[in-house]
Amino acid sequence: MSGEVRPETTTHEDPALDSGELEQPAVVPDLAEIDVPKELQAEIEELISRYPDRHSAALPALAAAQRLHGWCSPEAIDQVAAVMRVTPAYLSSVATFYDMLNTEPVGRQYVWVCTSVACMPRNAKAVYDAIKEAGADLEDVHIREFECLGACDMAPMASVNGRFVGPLQPGDAEQIVEALKRGERPLPGRGLGDG
Repeated sequence: MSGEVRPETTTHEDPALDSGELEQPAVVPDLAEIDVPKELQAEIEELISRYPDRHSAALPALAAAQRLHGWCSPEAIDQVAAVMRVTPAYLSSVATFYDMLNTEPVGRQYVWVCTSVACMPRNAKAVYDAIKEAGADLEDVHIREFECLGACDMAPMASVNGRFVGPLQPGDAEQIVEALKRGERPLPGRGLGDG
């Protein structure tokens, strides 16, 4: 029967991957059976109300769950799915596509250094390396390169807990790390909208 496709089964080119079993239909978690924190449920419901199609709220709803849980864990995805009345698979596909959503545990604070086209020629890699080195001993802080943050006018720049700062130099690394340790906003006056 090799090569025969039965529409009701999973069939892969590699027979070792083909279970031959019926695929289970995707299931939307029942809100009555999923423990969803009330504040998260209220926020997601408010987000859904902003859009004509509830699927449009997927990104902000996942971001809300990530703020609460620290990452888009399977539990967090199930909670969002139950409130939105969508499958966890749908939300997982969104969460794994957008790199501002974390599908593995990371620090609750973050520094994303833009290393894209506008920032790279202005020494962004050296800025990233300096911040990564200065923050090597920080706990609960995720420091990473980011492809583009869309603030090319302040290149090289970084998003520090959602606040865009720049232009940056490698010498700014210690100030950024010290501010994170103290729970303060780094580089006052150099953030987008600081005035």
